[in-house]
Amino acid sequence: MNYTFDDLKKDVADGRIDTVLACQVDMQGRLMGKRFQAEYFIESAYKETHSCNYLLATDMEMETVPGYKSTSWEKGYGDYTMKPDLSTLRRVPWLEGTALVLCDVLDHHTHDEVPHSPRAILKKQVARLEAMGMKAYMASELEFFLFDQTYDDARMSGYRDLQLASGYNEDYHIFQTTKEEDVMRAIRKGLQGAGIPVENSKGEASAGQEEINVRYADALTMADRHAIIKNACKEIAWSRGKAITFLAKWHYNAAGSSSHIHQSLWTSDGKTPLFFDENGEHGMSSTMKHYMAGLLAHASEITYFLAPYINSYKRFMAGTFAPTKAIWSKDNRTAGYRLCGEDTKAIRVECRVGGSDLNPYLAMAALLAAGIDGIEKRMELEPAFTGDAYGAQGVREIPRTLRAATAALSGSAMLRAAFGDAVVDHYVRAAEWEQEEYDRKVTDWEVARGFERA
Repeated sequence: MNYTFDDLKKDVADGRIDTVLACQVDMQGRLMGKRFQAEYFIESAYKETHSCNYLLATDMEMETVPGYKSTSWEKGYGDYTMKPDLSTLRRVPWLEGTALVLCDVLDHHTHDEVPHSPRAILKKQVARLEAMGMKAYMASELEFFLFDQTYDDARMSGYRDLQLASGYNEDYHIFQTTKEEDVMRAIRKGLQGAGIPVENSKGEASAGQEEINVRYADALTMADRHAIIKNACKEIAWSRGKAITFLAKWHYNAAGSSSHIHQSLWTSDGKTPLFFDENGEHGMSSTMKHYMAGLLAHASEITYFLAPYINSYKRFMAGTFAPTKAIWSKDNRTAGYRLCGEDTKAIRVECRVGGSDLNPYLAMAALLAAGIDGIEKRMELEPAFTGDAYGAQGVREIPRTLRAATAALSGSAMLRAAFGDAVVDHYVRAAEWEQEEYDRKVTDWEVARGFERA
């Protein structure tokens, strides 16, 4: 569906649309912005609006985090310009009389894109590929847990005794997911109506766990879709008295929730697959081998953008279908990087490292930067791993903690060259703050373990 500005004008004139959401994507991948009266949006705000620059310098709880060079209390927390990208304009069927548009974030004075804004970071890597005559196509598989309580009920209970929407493992289970169809059908229909082509939904590997899959697209379009999907899932569940969490690991006894990212490169016109060589091993071209070699060479450095929180690292547990080793293998779900679609034009690499809590723009940008480095340096791809990667010894491991991933990010010459020092330093500070906040908190586990025994 191609919903245009002219379509919006007609809908406003006919009384079908009265509100336009103008949204930027924050560091956590959330939609932040304003609800415009539709008449004002089509008169003026379609050109630009403004937001406080602290939106790209806060944590999950919107704290004004100290230590950022881009903004601070000392600098006064000024404005950024939000410029609607009208190619992202769409109706929002699950909200009455509402349309939505995503915005690029610009410097208030120069009107240059803010370098550390997630959309700008991904667009920079897309532009690098374009200069090489290439185009990246990606798809993200997004998992989450569905609960019978509302968000308010869950919060008031201290997030204890939560009731999952199902009582047992529902992986591919039709009868069990039929019980949840009220919410999942609304999600599928809502996304489809918003111009996001849905492939399917399915039950996943734990009680109450779901997955939504949409059609692949160019990298920026897919990241835009991903951000909208997460917001839509929460809003639709909320409207039905339910709650959804995209925590990577909501409970010790449950599987983690992932966001696997499928990647392939094509010619800039999108007609010729650059990863496919009918004479290559498994159908892999030399370009694909170099790209995958880059992913593996920089696996530790890009992990932060795939696992950005303390909780993210609780997901990496053996025997849970979440990877623990940053290796590649052919159609092997124990490996961090899986070769899919071998010997066909659909050949691609699936990164299984990312959790459902990732920011899609940052994750995709980091993967592209690593792959581009592999292509530019013609890196040699190591042999494929075979067998159970969980028990493998002496192979590359995924960083076990946020602290380790932060150190790898900070020391990454590749990412500093691809993103710029200031951008990397910005996200290093975000990671440091997450760790600092966790380190000073007292958890329920500590109290229960030591209240009497310590």
